[in-house]
Amino acid sequence: MFDTIGYETYRNEIENHILDFLPDIDQKSITLYDSMRYSLTAGGKRIRPILTLTACDIAGGDMRHALPYACAVEYIHTYSLIHDDLPAIDNDDMRRGKASNHVIFGDATAILAGDSLLTCAMEAMLKDMMLYFDKPQELARRIRAANAIVKGSGVRGMIGGQIADIEAESKSISPELLDYIHLNKTAALIESAILAGAYIAGADREQLDALSTFGECLGLAFQITDDMLDVRGDDAEMGKKSGQDSKLQKAAYPSVHGMERSEARLAELTGAAASALAPFGEKSGFLIRLTEALASRKM
Repeated sequence: MFDTIGYETYRNEIENHILDFLPDIDQKSITLYDSMRYSLTAGGKRIRPILTLTACDIAGGDMRHALPYACAVEYIHTYSLIHDDLPAIDNDDMRRGKASNHVIFGDATAILAGDSLLTCAMEAMLKDMMLYFDKPQELARRIRAANAIVKGSGVRGMIGGQIADIEAESKSISPELLDYIHLNKTAALIESAILAGAYIAGADREQLDALSTFGECLGLAFQITDDMLDVRGDDAEMGKKSGQDSKLQKAAYPSVHGMERSEARLAELTGAAASALAPFGEKSGFLIRLTEALASRKM
């Protein structure tokens, strides 16, 4: 059975602080803040920031120290969803059971809200770093955490995967290219969210390697589950329309491998993710149960 108490503990920590790291916005620009806040507080599983806090915990750190980086990850993830939903990309008018940002605020404001959330993520991490100029070791940990997040969300990570995903639309692609897309578009930010928490905790090389492998396996499994839900998921449960991959002729696991092979690959990755956590012993229990729950989710 999934540890709902543990999950809610981490999730509540994120919900209680999700707006804390947004800078004050002049009233003349209040529409921008309203747009950012709309998407940030629209719900969601908060998986990425939860992984940041959990990784910090199991690596022996204080998860409160990882909060600016966890919230930065969620700011980046939310900005990517706002932009993904735009007519120029996925043209989706529903997100998390609510109207997409651009439907409420218009395309221009949605674009700027996404841009702003990205820069707010950078500001949140940099402001935290500035508290540690007199503690070089702590500062170094935070620089490494921020670097992981920026790399995972940038041209060698999420954005690189997104452009490959767009360019693969309406084309027959190889399994290798499909994995490249998913490992970058989705898995890179998940892996970097985990590593950020581990860096804040001062994790050693064995722990970092284990969490990196775990993050890559979990990230790819997460996207395969998304691909399958797009085929057989329930719109009401998911809070968005299913069948979008087929409509846009996107590269997806069921279309390249078929549903049966996709399910087998999902099971393989779920097992590999759990095995990667062996160095953490009993402390990895929550992450293993979370991985299994994400593989069987309906939304």
